[in-house]
Amino acid sequence: MKKKNTFKHWIGRLHVLLGLTSGLIVFIVSVTGCLYCFHDEIKDVTRPYRHVEQRSQPFVAPSVLFQNAKKQAPANKPSFLVYAGKDRSASVYSSGESGQLYIYFDPYTGQYLATENQKTDFFVIVEYIHLYLLLPPPIGKQIVGVAIIIFVVMLITGLVLWWPKRKHDRKMSFTIKWNSRWRRVNYDLHKVFGFYASAIALVLALTGLAVDYNWMHKAMYNVANVGQNYDKNEDVHPVVDTNIIVPDLHPAMDIAFAETMKRSAHGEMFFVTPPFSKSDAITTGAYAKSLNYDHQDNYYFDPSTGKLLKSLPYSVKSSGMKFNEMNYGLHVGQYFNLPGKIAAFLVSLICASLPITGFMIWYGRKYKKHPGRQGVSVQKKVLVKKS
Repeated sequence: MKKKNTFKHWIGRLHVLLGLTSGLIVFIVSVTGCLYCFHDEIKDVTRPYRHVEQRSQPFVAPSVLFQNAKKQAPANKPSFLVYAGKDRSASVYSSGESGQLYIYFDPYTGQYLATENQKTDFFVIVEYIHLYLLLPPPIGKQIVGVAIIIFVVMLITGLVLWWPKRKHDRKMSFTIKWNSRWRRVNYDLHKVFGFYASAIALVLALTGLAVDYNWMHKAMYNVANVGQNYDKNEDVHPVVDTNIIVPDLHPAMDIAFAETMKRSAHGEMFFVTPPFSKSDAITTGAYAKSLNYDHQDNYYFDPSTGKLLKSLPYSVKSSGMKFNEMNYGLHVGQYFNLPGKIAAFLVSLICASLPITGFMIWYGRKYKKHPGRQGVSVQKKVLVKKS
């Protein structure tokens, strides 16, 4: 008889228990991750207003786009502006009584193009399911976060269970016996696909945790900065004089944007954010590539004068800050361009399949029929009838 107190036996029981606990959440998060991987490409095809004709003229000032956004949604407050690229439309995020809206304009003329309502946008709904399961964010984030932590443990325990005991078993651990019975094929799909996807799946899981938990965000920041001298206040935003009354932010925002364009002339995508409170500065930034959120330069300006208060270009940032800015790109595979997105899509698909194949393995073993025992019970019934 096989000993049931072996290390692998208890690892296997832990693996099954964790899988049954988190399987449904992992499946939902993985499927929505698949759908979200190529959201920019799909939206570019299905939403023509995202593109404009590139021209050899400067973008209109932020004040023009903020005022135009206010005209489109008078009950809302515009709070964020993005110039997505020379051949792309600019968008203003506006929230209030009319809902959460992205209002699109021609960046060269300020002409209104379209409005996206975040409440009904398909990919926003997919994103919210992925992040919060459409539950209140504080609750949904914790449920998803705990499920991801469990999934990380399952990846580790899965590798322990996958590890072949004997040399001649190694080939079987890397291949699927497609001509076997379906139970065997299902087992191989779970084991082999799980192994091949494990490294990238771990990256997706850990970068997902950095989105859910600030402690993970800080941990990645500190690990990347080990052995490096850096300014520990690099991510501290400057505080402005709260006693100064700013009658109109628009002139200062226009000055700030012009200075940002001058200092980051290499950038393809720019953003402008007005202050959220009296002590906040105007925040601007530039990204090296359109729709890519790493390699960013950040600037902070006085809301009353437009004077530059703090400059934080990408070149002077610490390794920790650069690594954290890579988080989104790594999570969706965008950092490695199309091959990275394809890899993230396929691995997310495999991660979605693991709870299904794993459940089928567990169910088959738990409720496995024993022909020999059935035969004995039939013989007993016959004997009872004869007697």
